[in-house]
Amino acid sequence: MIKSTKLVINENIKSPIAEAYKTLRTNLQFSFTDTNGGLKVLLITSSGPTEGKSTTAANLAITMAQSDQKVLLVDCDLRKPVIHRAFSLVNGKGLTNILVEGVPYESLVNTTFVDNLGVITSGPKPPNPSELLGSARMRTLIDRFKESYDTVILDSPPSLPVTDAAVLSKLVDGVIIVTEHGQTTFESLTQTKSVLEKVNAKILGVVLNRVPANHREYYYYYYQEDKVGTPKNGRKSASVKA
Repeated sequence: MIKSTKLVINENIKSPIAEAYKTLRTNLQFSFTDTNGGLKVLLITSSGPTEGKSTTAANLAITMAQSDQKVLLVDCDLRKPVIHRAFSLVNGKGLTNILVEGVPYESLVNTTFVDNLGVITSGPKPPNPSELLGSARMRTLIDRFKESYDTVILDSPPSLPVTDAAVLSKLVDGVIIVTEHGQTTFESLTQTKSVLEKVNAKILGVVLNRVPANHREYYYYYYQEDKVGTPKNGRKSASVKA
């Protein structure tokens, strides 16, 4: 379970947390223009559990939808799904029903309180998550998502405990790794990077999550100083407290 499902729609639109997600959105939009064919499908993962990947995925989806993009958020964490809780949805049917039963995905897209944002929940927990996520049917499904949406965000399980994220990373245009201030170790982050690189995943950057309040103003100022949202060292990352 994520520690906090704090959505930016409930924040002051000029608050540091809302601005941090806007910075992340801006960085990604620049990545889109720098890549042949664009980046339409993003995978959000982390090294371990409780580092805020699901909160980040939900907030990023909201922020992108607020910029008039048609966005689909898909809960691909078939082991410990939480996206439905963030949006107060019933997780009766979802991704597993689409992959196993062939249910048309359009019938399982949930409307939300955010304009332009649809959500597909995980559905019932299957006995073989990695196999389902790496299946030809999943690849075809993602292709169909891309035809109907400007941006598709997949919330995946953590990368180190299971192989699901690595399997999914081969099907998407880019991967974002979420880390938690004071919890994620350099060793686990390095290992996560290695796991993803072994399958040729395109790692777009790292989000530093749950920055303490006494550090948050510094990060907010730091990114506000750079108009394109990219720090002077050239790394594309964002600081988010959730």
